[in-house]
Amino acid sequence: MGTVVRGIRGAITVERNESQQILEATQELLEKIVQENHLDTEDICSAFFTVTQDLDTEFPAKAARALGWTSVPLMCTSEVNVAGALPKCIRVLIHINTGRSQSEIKHVYLGRAVQLRPDLVG
Repeated sequence: MGTVVRGIRGAITVERNESQQILEATQELLEKIVQENHLDTEDICSAFFTVTQDLDTEFPAKAARALGWTSVPLMCTSEVNVAGALPKCIRVLIHINTGRSQSEIKHVYLGRAVQLRPDLVG
């Protein structure tokens, strides 16, 4: 198989709607995704972040820029506001160029976000 575009999902929660918590949690999540999937920044096509509507003090993309993702196209938006959904959650979908199969991709869920995809955690 040649190089294809694959998606990597991830999510993390914070305790408070504070800029520093959002930045630190997002960096932790991105660093873990990069580590688990052995990524180089050049492999990353783009990243799309969502935050629950109770998080409005910072853009998660700012954390990616601080990690050196300066040439990676990034986008932030609000998560769909579904009653009873997990609060204070930052989600990401990263598109990468890779030769790996779908089953070789490691999705990362941290904090209370592990409940979103228990089938992928562990």
